[in-house]
Amino acid sequence: MKKEEAVDHTFDSLSEIHKAFGLPKPQHPLITLVNGANTGIELRRPSGSHVLRFYKISYKLKLSGRLKYGQDYYDFDEGGLLFAAPNQVIGGNPEETRDCSQYTLLIHPDFLLSYPLAKKIKQYGFFSYSANEALHLSDKEKETIISIFKIIEDELNSRIDDFSQDVIIAQIELLLNYANRFYKRQFITRKAVNNDLLQKLEDILDNYFNSERSLSQGIPTVQYLSDHLNISPSYLSDMLRSLTGQSAQQHIHAKLIDKAKVKLSTSSLSVSEIAYELGFEHPQSFNKLFKTKTNLSPLEFRRTFN
Repeated sequence: MKKEEAVDHTFDSLSEIHKAFGLPKPQHPLITLVNGANTGIELRRPSGSHVLRFYKISYKLKLSGRLKYGQDYYDFDEGGLLFAAPNQVIGGNPEETRDCSQYTLLIHPDFLLSYPLAKKIKQYGFFSYSANEALHLSDKEKETIISIFKIIEDELNSRIDDFSQDVIIAQIELLLNYANRFYKRQFITRKAVNNDLLQKLEDILDNYFNSERSLSQGIPTVQYLSDHLNISPSYLSDMLRSLTGQSAQQHIHAKLIDKAKVKLSTSSLSVSEIAYELGFEHPQSFNKLFKTKTNLSPLEFRRTFN
C-alpha cells in the first residue's frame, strides 16, 4: 500500500499559479499556456510538493530517464512531454526547483464541459504516468508538438471570441492524439527493455503464487506489481497492451487461470480450496472468473482430465 504523500500547497485557480510563478494574470480563467522562453524571467516552481486542480501538459527542453539497453539508447535528446491529471501530487524534489519547461499548458476540467473531450481525456493513460515515464520526442515529433502549442498560444493571446474555445479544444485533442501515437512508437523503440520488464513481471507473479502469499494477501493487484517493477500502474497496463494485447489486470487474471488449471488437473484439492489458495475470498468469484475465461466451470474442466 502506498504511503500518503504530504502536500505543501494546493492550487485551485490559475491566478494562484501565475502569482506563484511571478507571471501576469491569465488571459482566461480556465486555461493558460505559459511560454517559458517568452516570459523574460526565470521560472521557479513553488518549493515542496503541490497539487493542481487542472490537467497539465509540459514540454521540457531536456528530459531525464533516457534508457540504455546494451550499447544502444532507445530515446531521443530533443526533450519531450510530461502529463498530469487534476489532483496529482507534483514536485517535492529539491533538485527540480527550476522549471525548464518551454511550454506548460494548464486546463481546468470545466473548460472541457459540453465537449466530448471532457470524457475522452480520462481515457489517455499517460496522464497517470510518473515523471520518469515521460514521452521523449524526435526532431520531427518535436516540430509537430511545438506547432500545436503555438496555435493555442496565438489563440489565447490575440483573439478570444465565440470560436476560440472550439479551436483550442480541437488543438488540445490533436495534441493528445499525437501524444498517443508517439507513446506507441516509444513502446516499440523500448521493446527490448519492456520484454525484460515482462519477464520480471512473470517472475513476480510466479513467486507470489509459489510462496502462497495469496493465502494471506489475496489476489495480487496492479499496484502491487507496478510497485515491484518501479513503474506506474497506467504505464504498466499500456506497456503490456503494446506487448501482449492485455491490460495488467487481464494479465493477472490469465496467470490466475493458468495456476488454477494446474491445480485442478494435478491435485485432489476441492474447488473451494483452490479458490482460497489463489487468493479468492469467495469461491463463487473464482468460479465466475474461471468460466468467463474458459467457457467451463472448474468442475467441468477437472472432468476433462478424468
